[in-house]
Amino acid sequence: MATTKWALDPTHSELQFKVKHLMITTVTGSLKSFSADLTSEGDEFTNADISFKGELSSLDTGNTDRDNHLKSADFFDAEQFPSIEFKSTAVDKDGDDYKVTGDLTIKGTTKPVKLTAEFGGIATDPWGQTKAGFTLSGKLNRSDFGLTWNAALETGGVMVSEEVKILGELQFVKQA
Repeated sequence: MATTKWALDPTHSELQFKVKHLMITTVTGSLKSFSADLTSEGDEFTNADISFKGELSSLDTGNTDRDNHLKSADFFDAEQFPSIEFKSTAVDKDGDDYKVTGDLTIKGTTKPVKLTAEFGGIATDPWGQTKAGFTLSGKLNRSDFGLTWNAALETGGVMVSEEVKILGELQFVKQA
């Protein structure tokens, strides 16, 4: 079967993260600038090769002060480590969906992660482009990547949870 290359359609894709604040509410942020490439055997994504790069300068939580703190050395140290990168090591079929295993690099630390990619299907848009859609989800422990800043609360607990949820809506365009 022929190798198929797919390029991210950034106008129809988004990547978010969610983390508990004060352990009572969830703060949502996103990367506004990121790229991803996918190589598959035809239109079958088992064993696909996936790479991703997200620019930390585009991090947005809707609050400039918080964004600047997240980009600082307390968290991502975006000046020294300007991007987050992912490279798949395995993509396995799980029912209609896929389990994606790969190496995630944040702040110079690379760790294996497992994500779920819910397959939305393949469709042709009005301009004749073939597109594939996925809803991505997963969790990671931020301290595994050196994101350890926190503050203890007088009432017990901490300001920021260790668990970070990853959510993405990704649309890829089949390349000719």
